[in-house]
Amino acid sequence: MRTLIVLSIGAALAGVVGCRSLPPSKPASQWTAQEARGAAVFQRDCARCHYPTTTSSLHGPGLQALTKLPAMPSGMPPTDERLTAVILHGRNMMPATPLTDQQLQDLLAYLHTL
Repeated sequence: MRTLIVLSIGAALAGVVGCRSLPPSKPASQWTAQEARGAAVFQRDCARCHYPTTTSSLHGPGLQALTKLPAMPSGMPPTDERLTAVILHGRNMMPATPLTDQQLQDLLAYLHTL
């Protein structure tokens, strides 16, 4: 039953995403110092598997507007707590990403710019 619910949410999200454009990412010229540090963390630890400004998949899902959508590709809400759990502990094919508290906060700030 849970799988059916997750698949239903995913299908609904795909339909919504396909029917409208997503909000644009915040331009790099407008990033705060924390967001810029987070972008560097993203480039070092995440960019080999995730595109930041599209929903197209690389090895993992594209992250455009991740924090602005009602659900992540997993169907879970994109709260900072959930993002933190996925980043630090991994999920499915995504490995755990060891980060300091500061790196994690910077990365979360950057993810909110997407």
